[in-house]
Amino acid sequence: MNDIAPDDLPPAYRLPAPQQATDEQPYAGLTPYAVLDALDAAGLRGDGRILQLNSYENRVFQVHLEDERVVVAKFYRAARWSDAQILEEHQFALELAAAEVPAVPPLVLAAGLGIEPAPRLLGTPPTLADWQGWRYAASPRCGGRAPELDDPAVLEWIGRFLARLHLVGQARPFEHRLRLDGSRIARAAVAWLCDQDLLPPDALAGWRQASLAALDQVDELFTRAGNLQLLRVHGDCHAGNVLWTDAGPHFVDLDDAVTGPAVQDLWMLLGGERHEMQTQLGALLDGYETLREFDRRELGLIEALRTLRIINHSAWIARRWRDPAFPIAFPSFESPSYWAQQTTVLHEQIGAMQGPALVA
Repeated sequence: MNDIAPDDLPPAYRLPAPQQATDEQPYAGLTPYAVLDALDAAGLRGDGRILQLNSYENRVFQVHLEDERVVVAKFYRAARWSDAQILEEHQFALELAAAEVPAVPPLVLAAGLGIEPAPRLLGTPPTLADWQGWRYAASPRCGGRAPELDDPAVLEWIGRFLARLHLVGQARPFEHRLRLDGSRIARAAVAWLCDQDLLPPDALAGWRQASLAALDQVDELFTRAGNLQLLRVHGDCHAGNVLWTDAGPHFVDLDDAVTGPAVQDLWMLLGGERHEMQTQLGALLDGYETLREFDRRELGLIEALRTLRIINHSAWIARRWRDPAFPIAFPSFESPSYWAQQTTVLHEQIGAMQGPALVA
């Protein structure tokens, strides 16, 4: 795109000059023209066809290339992850691909765009680029449909592939990514949220009390589980991040990869009433344990992990509130009803954590 003048572009590309990105406009200036120019600098020359995909945290685009490939380009939100954390995610994806685990890896980009790997990652190919302050990566477009999670055969298949993912994950540790081993991160989120002006004053005390009580229970469950093996896991393995084809599942979006227990990649695939979740869990583990042993003590963490996700999700919305996409997507967030509902949910979680764990 470097040899195309702005006036020669179609009308949709003729946008105002780039502005400086801010918390209020975190992607100001990231026009389609800028996306194509950045990819061109990394050796991926677009043919002009570009489609923005749904993503709140980052900005993600499907781009057709002149060589007839189609790639997905991710432009990372500033200050969320460090370069080292992103590169560890990429290294994990490349290791999975090398082990023939169906996870979508990043593409190797043209070198010399300003992102140097951490010392432990030296020698790995360049997968993260910087163009005029935008950090970005690209991967092949991989299609698929949502998995049929009510089919035991599908769950067994996913279980086998998760076991393969975890066998790669346990081979070496993350050094820079987050560690999911208790309530520490969520407690920091609660403290930060309570210092903001977003929570209605009449809802603040009740939500804070419920959150801290729930997190006390989370820590109790982690203590009760004992010394578990923590490994590199997908971290956000819900149905939307598992694409199904006739060849089986493949995993996308390792953006939330963490060090954590294996069950973190199983529990989000469960849904419905308790008896339904037990049946689903049984099918997942039937597949999983054909390839890797699963520590049954981790089942006691399912409701604790759900509680952490609930609290961290509210904090995530609050941290992004000045991004204009978020008030549109979460219109009730500042209302007393939202926080009353969250308080009720947390009390329900306390009860769930005090009850019997799922068994399989």
